[in-house]
Amino acid sequence: MSNKKAFALRVNEEMFKAIEKWAADEFRSTNGQIEWMLNKSLKEAKRYPKNKKKEED
Repeated sequence: MSNKKAFALRVNEEMFKAIEKWAADEFRSTNGQIEWMLNKSLKEAKRYPKNKKKEED
């Protein structure tokens, strides 16, 4: 399992409600939805970090 870093994220109320609704529609937690959104954005921008374990094999 990967290490996770906790931090505070401030978003406006309307955005948070939209993310909560989207998460519920996809059977994810709000945190899980935000992680999914960030991962998707990083991959689309080709900025997703490379997996060091795969590079070592």
